[in-house]
Amino acid sequence: MKFITKRIHAFLDYPVALALIALPFLLGLGSSNPLALQLSVATGIAALVLTFLTDHHLGALKVIPYKVHLAVDFLVAIVFILAPFIFSFEGMDAYYYWINGIAVLIVVSLHKPEIAV
Repeated sequence: MKFITKRIHAFLDYPVALALIALPFLLGLGSSNPLALQLSVATGIAALVLTFLTDHHLGALKVIPYKVHLAVDFLVAIVFILAPFIFSFEGMDAYYYWINGIAVLIVVSLHKPEIAV
């Protein structure tokens, strides 16, 4: 049932990174803790850099192996799920991180391994 290929993942990366930068402002994040806004923006910028450097067809420099990229995505998902507890995010701030963290975990878990030829 795993269907998210390296190619599909690559197409998701840039819009998700841009959303992580823009959505905190559009949703008014930071009411329970200013870090709720800052963490998402910083993660979005880091995600743009990671995608730019990843070895997939939309990566420009292709220096980071795709498996490393997936591992980073997994770690970000865990941080996002834990952030509301660690930083006392409440309301929309907390829901934003829980929803994003779960979404990233789903994408990573549905990754279809490449078949070596």
